[in-house]
Amino acid sequence: MVRKAVLLLFTLVLSASGYSQKLSGKEKKIVATIEKNNDEAISFLKKVVNINSGTLNAEGVQEVGTVFKDAFDAINFQTQWIDMPPEMGRAGHLFAETKGENGKKLLLIGHLDTVFEKDSPFQEFKMVNDSIAHAPGGNDMKGGDVIVLYALKALHENGLLKNAQIIVAFTGDEESTGKPLDISRKELIEAAKRSDVALGFETSTGFNYATVARRGASGWALEVEGKRAHSSGVFSERTGAGAIFEISRILHQFYTDVKGEELLTFNPGTLLGGTFVNFDTSTSKGDVFGKGNVVAQKAIARGGLRFISEEQKERARNKMREIVKNNLPKTSAAISFTDSYPAMQPSEGNMNLLNTLNQVSLDLNQGEVLAYDPGRRGAADVSFVAEYVDCLDGLGTMGSGAHTPEETVNLNTIEALTKRTAILIYRLINE
Repeated sequence: MVRKAVLLLFTLVLSASGYSQKLSGKEKKIVATIEKNNDEAISFLKKVVNINSGTLNAEGVQEVGTVFKDAFDAINFQTQWIDMPPEMGRAGHLFAETKGENGKKLLLIGHLDTVFEKDSPFQEFKMVNDSIAHAPGGNDMKGGDVIVLYALKALHENGLLKNAQIIVAFTGDEESTGKPLDISRKELIEAAKRSDVALGFETSTGFNYATVARRGASGWALEVEGKRAHSSGVFSERTGAGAIFEISRILHQFYTDVKGEELLTFNPGTLLGGTFVNFDTSTSKGDVFGKGNVVAQKAIARGGLRFISEEQKERARNKMREIVKNNLPKTSAAISFTDSYPAMQPSEGNMNLLNTLNQVSLDLNQGEVLAYDPGRRGAADVSFVAEYVDCLDGLGTMGSGAHTPEETVNLNTIEALTKRTAILIYRLINE
């Protein structure tokens, strides 16, 4: 239903778009500047990719932030590094701003961190062929950050940012948000409240797609207790079923009874059970001890939940709670939930933004841009601001293998996507 609504709304908005605009003289100068700066942009991308900035590598995240800070300072943005409290274990965020009153007030969102921590297999930027480079974190999403920078650089070099309010927000913990969220996303939300439009530069979903809706993300933690005893007594009235049978029942019933709603998914990503269980939530690592002749007394699972609305999230949580309460003999279980990302629901304002982007793409002879299926996208920082402003996401680089050591970025698309971004920004700030 949501997929159909998105496509229908896009059709209605697009049909009312009117005649195709042509690039103005100023816009042609922007395009020429981006072409001139493209080799520099790719060199800049290589530089920041080669700095490991896994979310928990605070020094690395700050180092990447400093490189971008210097670049934004050079184009007359006011920059600020915002530290997070030490107990959160996160580096902080980079904000850059230019102030003004013309046109739409824009919030441009990216992130500096990657999934590649210090102990992860990490390869530096390396060309595969003339257009593709292995670049861990280059596609998700340092490439998107570079598109933001070099689009704004082109506008600055042509004197087109005067009297425009643009806030650039590059978070340092998108891949693993710091908790509590009211601290880690405070400045981002405050920036949204001063803006009209938010553009997110997460990994592109394809050259001719953009994101008008994203599912939210929530975590869940399941804790199960059983009676430790000799395995010869399992299933007896005295011993019961044990923790592993109980957690297996719960997970199976999640699959059979909660699964089914469109755009609702949930996944157990970690499962441990035995006599003794140790699990470190900060690193998602753990160990167990158990024997085949001992009934398990402890089992845990950690997982995620994806949803398109708060109402869908709460329906799923309530079903999971009911399943957890119906325990096997001599066992007990408890489930808890943590919020990570709200949903970014499709809206008319989002579709109007897509229509504007589509017109830009057509005027650049880059083809039509369509709404991407929200069921095929993960959560992102733009979701935190969707309540306050019209949003569009998926405007970053193209590539493959995100979140793996084989991640690649398509360098041939960077120039074209930077042009598209710069013209989109120019038209929005001149509305």
